[in-house]
Amino acid sequence: MNRLFIDVHALQTVPPSNLNRDDTGAPKTAVYGGVSRARVSSQAWKRATREYFNDKQLLDPSELGVRTKKVVELLAKRISSLDEGVGDVAAQQLAAEVIQATGLKIEVPKRKATAAKDGEPEPPAEAKYLVFLSARQIDGLARLALDGAGDIKAYLKDKDNKVRAKQIADTLHSVDIALFGRMVADVTDISVDAAVQVAHAISVHRADTESDYYTAVDDQNTDAEPGAGMIGTVDFNSATLYRYAALSVHQLLDNLGQGLRDDEPATVPVRRAVEAFVNGFLSSLPQGKINTFGHHTLPDAVVVKLRTTRPISFVAAFEDPVRGDQGGYVREASERLAEFIPDIERAYGDDATTMTWVLRVGPSTQKLAGIGTETESLGTLVQAVGQAVTERLEKPE
Repeated sequence: MNRLFIDVHALQTVPPSNLNRDDTGAPKTAVYGGVSRARVSSQAWKRATREYFNDKQLLDPSELGVRTKKVVELLAKRISSLDEGVGDVAAQQLAAEVIQATGLKIEVPKRKATAAKDGEPEPPAEAKYLVFLSARQIDGLARLALDGAGDIKAYLKDKDNKVRAKQIADTLHSVDIALFGRMVADVTDISVDAAVQVAHAISVHRADTESDYYTAVDDQNTDAEPGAGMIGTVDFNSATLYRYAALSVHQLLDNLGQGLRDDEPATVPVRRAVEAFVNGFLSSLPQGKINTFGHHTLPDAVVVKLRTTRPISFVAAFEDPVRGDQGGYVREASERLAEFIPDIERAYGDDATTMTWVLRVGPSTQKLAGIGTETESLGTLVQAVGQAVTERLEKPE
């Protein structure tokens, strides 16, 4: 099929918060345009998006995967659920052999092995790295293990069975694996190229990190015991963030293959995946220090583009930091985008088939009203994008 991309741009204001910490506990930052900006890493927002899929049930559990080092334990549980006659120890042995047949490296962690020597039960082996497997891959590997349960080592020495193990691990990818990819450094042939690229969110303005000094009182202290039971500090900042993600629809289609269900065409799971991602990316929020700051916000403005050229970030609109001369940053940031988007597309040319949707909240985002089709709600926007993708896939230009 022709190349097809979805660009998702959002302006989102967060109050004093610490969404994503660095190694010192301070909010992450980046220098852009010569000034320090607030930053939220792409990894943090991808994780939040994946969690949103589950929390809001945007996708069926069968269409999602699990990322864990505990793949042997996970597979052993699935083996036992398929055949209750297989004991825990036997299930773990079967699982370990099948996982190794895929090429993944496993070992018993040293600290757990030491505990076993001291009388604890022998722990299951774990992968040396996080492994992302879909629910259907886990199910397929479990059935393979049961097929060879009589003598699993001999069974997997057969070349065809070993190839089958690797094929199971490299087909029937879940939506989240198809979107975010899977990197396995020492088994590159089962790696999956990500269909989604997520930029680090940065503030459109200079952002300074502040420090909150706090105290906590011991409820059992008497009047003779004045003072705090605990003191400390927590770093925070506040920002209007520019967020951006690019979704390669043709890569997503390739990753998902012919569909997640036998009774549906390939375009159907692609649409579900596209709609889930757009919804999840815009609605999700990293949970760093959420109980301390309660930074529950949603984007003030969203621009989504469907194009056939190449992904285009509009972050350069904020290379010169917004000053906030109008009181706050959302209004000027919206004006910057409204001016920058037509300028860059006029300068470099924009395919006539490019489609644009806008979702905005409040008068501060008024300037964005004219750059695309306005949608009344996130649900309307998501459906419009999903429908447009389906039409492009079914009737390529």
